[in-house]
Formats: sequence, structure tokens, C-alpha cells
Amino acid sequence: MRPLLIALCVSLLGSRAAFAQEPQGDDEYVRIELLGAVNGTANVRSTYDVSVTTAGATTFVIRGIAGRRAGDIGVIDRMTGESLKSAVDGNNLRVALARPVPRGGETRLRVVWTRTDTNVSFRDGGAIVFSAPLSVMRAAFVLPPRYELVSANVPVQVIEESDGRIAASLMNIVPGSKLDVTIRAVPVTARQDSTAPAGSAPTPPMADAPAREQPMNQIRVSERAFQDREIVYFLKEPETHAFSLYHDYTAAREGEHQYVNVVRTGSTVSDPSALILDTGEVLKTRTLTGADVAREKIDIPDRVEPDTTLVLIPFTPVKKGQSVRLRISETYTDPARYALVEGQLMWHRSFGRPRNDMVLPAGWYLTTSSMPAVISQEPDGRVRLSFWNPRPDNVDVFVKARRR
Repeated sequence: MRPLLIALCVSLLGSRAAFAQEPQGDDEYVRIELLGAVNGTANVRSTYDVSVTTAGATTFVIRGIAGRRAGDIGVIDRMTGESLKSAVDGNNLRVALARPVPRGGETRLRVVWTRTDTNVSFRDGGAIVFSAPLSVMRAAFVLPPRYELVSANVPVQVIEESDGRIAASLMNIVPGSKLDVTIRAVPVTARQDSTAPAGSAPTPPMADAPAREQPMNQIRVSERAFQDREIVYFLKEPETHAFSLYHDYTAAREGEHQYVNVVRTGSTVSDPSALILDTGEVLKTRTLTGADVAREKIDIPDRVEPDTTLVLIPFTPVKKGQSVRLRISETYTDPARYALVEGQLMWHRSFGRPRNDMVLPAGWYLTTSSMPAVISQEPDGRVRLSFWNPRPDNVDVFVKARRR
């Protein structure tokens, strides 16, 4: 088999213009699956997730994905799982939304299509090379069956999927930039001799190996770039120790009917609210203690102490093939992690989600951020810090600011 050089730069990821839309889209994620080569050309299946966020929008145009080399184009509404009507206009795809985008909400779409990529060159070897300037900020490249990943020029998370295919997942943490990605894979070849060389002794177990908290065969790895939980903190004046926030969460498991937010020890919560971003529907919230949960026999996933505070948000159970996008808003007071110390605003918090933003109060300028962040300015002059973490661990963030 001759090797393939797959040029994805224009046909699939390309520049931001390839996914330019009016109205505005957000939360983009693309999954690129290499299906193999037929008659010297590469077949690729792409899945593109995007949220339409312009209030009142009833149509959405995705540019550059259609054309004579694309086929089997389908669009679904991710809330209902139902197919949407779409029409090809040249190289663009115009989608009729199931309902107008609610104010402050979003409509989530998934577009799936196959494409024959004629930008292919052949060389001796057997390698498949993905080469693309990535501008969509979250992406995954999926290799054909029985291929192994041998090189990636940028940090990637490697996932073995349920069917045995290998996926390389990545996040471009610099907004508006193009990340030149090159991923190389080769066919998996069986070892000629699977036994140890004659006369070799087995490697003895390591002495005094530390005990593992969890058996390694029970460790599960999920794709970080696909995770769509995000949170934004809005700091109030530091003397109050208070900050408001909202965090977005997609409920997609069949039968899922509530969201539980356990308040960290040392924090107090007030003014909880919630809405369904897909429809704008406002949901009821309940602030409870662990003792309330035990007394009312409420089934929650985490064990909590009697004095633990939690916010419970019930919603209509999710049906098979459907999902609900929630936005939960709250105000917290946390003197241990947010305060005015020696005349400076100081904030210390651990972030576990892939995407976390915080906005300083008006009249303050940034002096310290322990973790790299994208810095921007709100229309009213407040400073925003955006922390993107492609790794599946927490980042310990310490921020200081001074009053202007």
C-alpha cells in the first residue's frame, strides 16, 4: 500500500473563513475520521459541533464545507436529536434552525459529512500524514483501524476508542491563531517473535512499589477537547469576598433529570438560578444541606456530609438521543480564597474544567497570574483572564490585582 499525505488545511479545518458564519457561532469542535483511500484519493468523515448564539436567529450558514467533493451531509439539532433542513449553496451550507435562538441562549448543531480529498500525494513508506493549520480551537483526528500514532508536532491527548481506533485530540489554547498540526501514523505490524530472546531472564518486579489508589485496568480516560463544561467568574469588590459565576453543562445521559452542585467547604452560596440555553426556559432551584438530602431520600451521585450545602436543579428527564444545555448562575462568598490583602486583590482557586474565565471588578488592573492566561478587556473596561487547560488535571490559579 502506498502512503498517503492528507492535506486537510482547506477542505476540513483551514482558516477561520472556512467556518465563518452569520449569525455568530461559538463552542466549535471538529472530529476528523480518516476512512481510507479509494482509487488514489482519501475519504474523510467530519463531525462539526457549533452553538449558534445570536438571539432571534432562524438560519445559520456554514461556509466552505459543501461542494462537489462533499456528500452525505446531515445536520441535527443536538437538543432534540432531530434532523434539520439544509440547502447547499455553492460551497456553503444553509441550515434552517428548529426554533429561533433564545435571548441569552444558544442552539446547538451537529453537522456530519463525508468528503473526498483530492489534495493527496504518495510516497514510499506506508505512513499517513495529517497536515493542517488548525483554527478551530478543539479537534480530534481519528486514525483508520490498525494504525498507530508515531509522531505529533503539538501536544495531543491519545485515546483508544471502543472499536480500537486511535484518536489524537488537541486544544488550540490561543484564540484567533492558527496552529500548524502534523500528525503521522503507520500501520500496526505484528512482532515477528513475541517471545523473549533465548537465555533472557524475566524482569523482576520493582521492589517497594507504591500502592495504587485505583487498579490501572480500571482507569478511564475521556477526551478533554470534547468536554464542553465551562465557567465564568465575575469578581465583586474584594472586601466582600464575593463573586458571581455561571457554568454551562450538557445533560445527555438518557433519564438524567437533575443537576447537583456541591458547594466547596468554606464557601457560601446565594441567588442560584438556572435556565435551559436551548429554549430560554427558566428552571427552579433548591438550596439544600446533606441532612436535607438524607431526610428526603434524594438520589445524588456524591456522598455529602450533613452540613454540606448543595444546589439542586431538577429538569425534565432527558430522552434517548436528546440532550439539554444548562446554564447555572450563583453568587459565592469565600473569605479564604478571595480577599483584600495588604491593599491588593488576591484570588486563589483550583480549576478543573477545560475552560475557565474570570473577570476582575471594575477599577482594578492585573499584577499577577500564576498560570498563563489569555488577557482581554470587556466593553466596560474590566479585565478578563481566560484559562484553557488541555490536560485532564486541575490548575492552581493565584491572581493579584491593584486598584487603578
